[in-house]
Amino acid sequence: MAKAAILEQPGEGLRIAEVTYADPAPHEVLIDTKACGLCHSDLHFIDGHYPHALPCIPGHEAAGVVRAVGSEVKTVKPGDHVVSCLSAFCGHCEFCVTGRMALCLGGDTRRAKGDASRIAFADGSPVNQMLNLSALSEQMLIHEHACVAIDKDMPFDRAALLGCAVTTGAGTIFNACKVTPGETVAVVGCGGVGLAVINAAKIAGAAKIIAADPLPEKRELAQVLGATHTVDALAEDAAKQIIALSGGGVDWGIEAVGRQASADLAVASLKRGGTAVILGMMPLDCKVGLSAFDLLGGKKLMGALMGMNHFPVDLPRLVDFYLRGLLDLDTIIAERIPLEQVNEGFNKMRAGHSARSVVVFD
Repeated sequence: MAKAAILEQPGEGLRIAEVTYADPAPHEVLIDTKACGLCHSDLHFIDGHYPHALPCIPGHEAAGVVRAVGSEVKTVKPGDHVVSCLSAFCGHCEFCVTGRMALCLGGDTRRAKGDASRIAFADGSPVNQMLNLSALSEQMLIHEHACVAIDKDMPFDRAALLGCAVTTGAGTIFNACKVTPGETVAVVGCGGVGLAVINAAKIAGAAKIIAADPLPEKRELAQVLGATHTVDALAEDAAKQIIALSGGGVDWGIEAVGRQASADLAVASLKRGGTAVILGMMPLDCKVGLSAFDLLGGKKLMGALMGMNHFPVDLPRLVDFYLRGLLDLDTIIAERIPLEQVNEGFNKMRAGHSARSVVVFD
């Protein structure tokens, strides 16, 4: 039996209950969860803005220790320290074989209809798995292609952040944008993902990194992580300020919130030939666009799901960056809490004044 945070009805918070896990199938891994970051993406499901089969266990930004593996698992072994990643990949679809693993639909990484559920309540009724992981639980049972072994010197609470926020933010800079030294970057939204974008842009050698956020405390965090300038995102002239600071607009305008206005600001901040990158999960009825004049100026718009990561390669490198002092994960963590305080952690996220809360398991 393992304790987990259960979502039964959107808008009603999470209930702590005990669940059971099946034995690992041939390509599955059973993990003792050690830490799980609270991500705004979870909140979209918890509050009912995005649909999901219920009941389920949220959580998708985690690190832990492998307890057991299935008979065919080749990538990890019991005792390994691992980080999980929601972008589980099959390895043989069109997206995987063309190097776009983050776009894999991952059908082969989930149990087939009719198979026993990976997770169940004590009475045997199934619990749905969210985003291939369901990490707000003392254990996870996942496909081997949803985790990667890391250096055991890496602290679990920092490692957990790599599973979503940092993989998305840093992946966007290194993989999706391939930022080169001297380019300019504007980051709209300085939560966990936005701060990771800023830190990675600094590592990549961006000349100017302009952080836009309405909260002064978030802008201060952005400067600690490498922002060269900050702007109040709600200022009427925010786009004009970014254009002035960057000398005519930025090469990359990166939206890391999930709001229409922040996406529009990212687009409005671009120079000729610049690209806006939308990372946030916006309301499903939102649309982001380029005007005819933008298109004539060679401006571009794109999404970058999970930073277009190659996580089996990316995550160990990010661990190395942290251990060498290049990647600042300590600043991103605002608090460490037990599973029983998960609802309070999400309430702090709704307030928007702090960075990452991390659930730490004994």
